[in-house]
Amino acid sequence: MANASIKTVMVFNASDDTVEMLRALLTQLEYRAIDGEVDQIKSGDANLIELVEKYRPDAIIWDIAPPYDKNWNFFQLVRAARPLERCAIVLTTTHKRHLDSLIGRDSGAIEIIGKPYDLQVIVDAVVRGIEDRDSEGPRAIKQIRG
Repeated sequence: MANASIKTVMVFNASDDTVEMLRALLTQLEYRAIDGEVDQIKSGDANLIELVEKYRPDAIIWDIAPPYDKNWNFFQLVRAARPLERCAIVLTTTHKRHLDSLIGRDSGAIEIIGKPYDLQVIVDAVVRGIEDRDSEGPRAIKQIRG
């Protein structure tokens, strides 16, 4: 049986290298890191909602890639899924300024981190997000910092 105190983080990024590096950093902190299987979701071989229902992540790291508007709209649909109601969210992107102008400050994310990014910055944002979420009771998430 899994330890209920271990926090789960799902990583949604098309770069296998990025997923593996984030998994290594999160595992060192005793988080359970799960690959969001972006390629299988895009091809229809995996069901995103079933994945988040199965793992009920405490946090997700989601990369908003080009085309930003379509991927942002898709993320919003995913974000509305009931298993993610109290999930801490960190967004990454290749073009932060463009994404900021597209979505404004109402993303519902803890932080939006642009490339080139230090993976430790992403992990630190996840840790803060989970800690903030756990200490705030019913409040789901904080708004973007910065």
